[in-house]
Amino acid sequence: MSDSVQRSTSIAARAARISRKLGGLSHAQRCEYLRRFSELLRQEAQTIIAENKEDCRAAEDIPAALRSRLAISLQKLDKIIEYPLSILQLDDPLNMLQVNTMLDDGLVLERRSVPLGVVLFIFESRPDAFIQMVSLAMKTGNVLLLKPGRESLRTCKVFFELLTKVTKELDMPSDWCFLLEERAEVHELLRCDDHIDLVIPRGSNEFVRDIMKHSNIPVLGHADGNCHIYIDTDADMELTKRIVVDAKTQYVAVCNAVESLLIHKDRKNDIPALIDVLSSKGVTVRGDIGSQKVDARVIPAEEEDWGMEYLDLVVSLRVVESLDEALECIHRYGSKHTDVIITENKKNADMFLRQVDTANAFVNCSSRFSDGYVYGLGAESGVATGKIHARGPVGLEGLCTYKWILRGQGHIIGDYAGTGSFKHKNLLS
Repeated sequence: MSDSVQRSTSIAARAARISRKLGGLSHAQRCEYLRRFSELLRQEAQTIIAENKEDCRAAEDIPAALRSRLAISLQKLDKIIEYPLSILQLDDPLNMLQVNTMLDDGLVLERRSVPLGVVLFIFESRPDAFIQMVSLAMKTGNVLLLKPGRESLRTCKVFFELLTKVTKELDMPSDWCFLLEERAEVHELLRCDDHIDLVIPRGSNEFVRDIMKHSNIPVLGHADGNCHIYIDTDADMELTKRIVVDAKTQYVAVCNAVESLLIHKDRKNDIPALIDVLSSKGVTVRGDIGSQKVDARVIPAEEEDWGMEYLDLVVSLRVVESLDEALECIHRYGSKHTDVIITENKKNADMFLRQVDTANAFVNCSSRFSDGYVYGLGAESGVATGKIHARGPVGLEGLCTYKWILRGQGHIIGDYAGTGSFKHKNLLS
């Protein structure tokens, strides 16, 4: 067995052992940890900014979208520091009584929320993701294995040092959080499905799909971020321009920025006005033949444009015959992340909400609202576009599972054989 394999197996096994203790911490202990961590982040703000600048200097050759996510300004750091504080103010997600059923006299069944156990979190470029995930993991009592991209390693090391300091100060279980630095360790950990309960990757399409392909551990996340806005025949154009500009340009380097616009054929004469406001913000529009005929500024789109996650000041535009065609386009090319309809027609809005297959379905508002912090989840570990376990921004609930608990007084199943005489009384009502 190689040193890398041995070390990874040891880390995974140790994490699994610690996870059985971490879930036993009281809510007060977990909240105090987050409060103190936030306090240290503020105290060491200058150190964090300085190390982050070194990361940015060393990563000048990475794409602009990734550089934007990597950089931490003082304003951005203020928001990062709020993550632990916002999460500690939320209700305790553990030991929540979800089911309480009396099967028979003295035989009571409960279902209570518990931590997942061990979570492997792999992320590129975004050091703020470190803080969000650490805060969510502590609140939910999960052991965390963290692998940042090399471009953000200096910043993440500062975060980890502060984390370690809090762990020692508060006499918490040591090594509840591991910082991984070598890519080889991750490849080996992806094979440790007997110790690791969930993998959450945050990065490029190619990166996430590679993780999914090389592990039997459940993977939670999304590989694409092609968000759509459909402009219905009954859309208010002033409202439309305001929403589209925000969704495309407020922050282009994020997965909830709009990448594709669909406009009903009855509103195609509004395309020039829409392109006017987008062009004023530096946005290039790539469109189909229908949109090109209306405005010569539209660059002919290729097939790949309809499913593209640009993460740049570029958007695709397509003229559609109906709401049904818009939904077909979304389902064919979209990523099930966030999709929006702009309309004053309540019937069409309701139909869109019922039929669109997406994690986040919006009416008359920007796609940029699909975010765990905005939703009141405190933070998010990412946005999940699948349908199993968690969907949309993944906060505390998405990092918990549940346990069935049955309390009896010497009951045996033989007494009920063939009788079917359970009472099944709901004690929660």
